[in-house]
Amino acid sequence: MKKADMKAYRERLLLLRSRLRGDVNQLADAALKKNGGEGNGNLSSMPIHMADIGSDNFEQEFTLTLMQSEEETLEAIESALERIEDGTYGLCEECNVKIPKARLNALPYATLCVRCAEQLERR
Repeated sequence: MKKADMKAYRERLLLLRSRLRGDVNQLADAALKKNGGEGNGNLSSMPIHMADIGSDNFEQEFTLTLMQSEEETLEAIESALERIEDGTYGLCEECNVKIPKARLNALPYATLCVRCAEQLERR
């Protein structure tokens, strides 16, 4: 891959990493924020109705699941940045062929070519 292409992918990955870190921080704040509380005049953080408790638990679990997914994406981005540094970015980790630019444009932290990714999904 050309140096100019590597630089462009590196910049995209850094921008994506920055955005995701902000998203994860916001999700963490939302997950840890107590519902109710002093902001709305209610000094108790306990919901009044059982359905409210269920809704609150669902929202918190959903937020934590999103956080986990974004953390995994951040790890993949870090790995892609390391591959750029060591010169292996853009090569399939399974078969060692070049990953098409169209795939890298869609998923700049991809580690597998389309064929190997499809084979992995079938397993």
